[in-house]
Amino acid sequence: MSIKVYCIGDLMLDVVAQIPTSPHELHLGNDTRAIISTHGGGAGGNVASWLAVLGNDVTMVGRIGNDAAGSAITAEFDALGISYGEIVKEGFHTGVVICLVDPSGERTMLADNGANAGLAASDLPALDGVDVVYLTGYAPLAPLSRAGVLEMVRTINSRGIPIVFDPATVGGMQGVPVEEILSWCALMDTVIMNEEEAIYLSGLSDLESALNFFVELTPRAIIKRGSAGAIGLERGGQIISVAAHTSAVVDTTGAGDAFAAGFIDAFTGRRDFSYAMERASAVAGHCVAIVGARGRVGTQI
Repeated sequence: MSIKVYCIGDLMLDVVAQIPTSPHELHLGNDTRAIISTHGGGAGGNVASWLAVLGNDVTMVGRIGNDAAGSAITAEFDALGISYGEIVKEGFHTGVVICLVDPSGERTMLADNGANAGLAASDLPALDGVDVVYLTGYAPLAPLSRAGVLEMVRTINSRGIPIVFDPATVGGMQGVPVEEILSWCALMDTVIMNEEEAIYLSGLSDLESALNFFVELTPRAIIKRGSAGAIGLERGGQIISVAAHTSAVVDTTGAGDAFAAGFIDAFTGRRDFSYAMERASAVAGHCVAIVGARGRVGTQI
């Protein structure tokens, strides 16, 4: 069943360099042979792409510049059938991430947010017929976007539309008090984190205790554990554990975003938490088997 989804968040052009060694072993000040490719990126855009590959009606709410990087992003959205409205902002450059991927698939990222800063409530299209909203933490964590994004959240809440929230990286969260980020979690229907993020926000090193902490704030919480799979809990339910789907790991970039898309697609349609977590893991497994963070035209899941 196709669902109508808005994805609110960052849009980036990813420059992916597959390097032959770990980043700290690179020959600084000298040349290193690498395989380099460009891909659409940014958590918001990544989730939108996987949701589109899964056959949904997707609208992206974000900002890009009027430049070559922005044109590459909109061309990819056009190919996938993703709507995006007035996202091109004059006088800004599109955000870019340089992503170093080592032979194990681990990534190191250098980010320039560019036009992503400054999201305003006026960027939110009409909510008629929207089934669910995805929000990446990068949007409210950006100081210039925070007020506008939180106003969007209040508007979405007033319409009774569920929001799935990924609070973003610990590095990105460190400029905002933990208590404030937890207050955002309380406005969401589902919070999806990785282990480091869950421990940082809850202050608890035991992941099951962390899940119980989060479901005091939000109806359901999920902690992604990389190759160890994921665990999740619905308020009033039992902790569910799912395994990672085995595949040859090529590039882990965007795996968490693919997981979120798989969960949103499955849970919104069936409201079956265990099934949705399994589906999320399967979609993430497809992501790590390709270079780049996004599903694309022809991707089979």
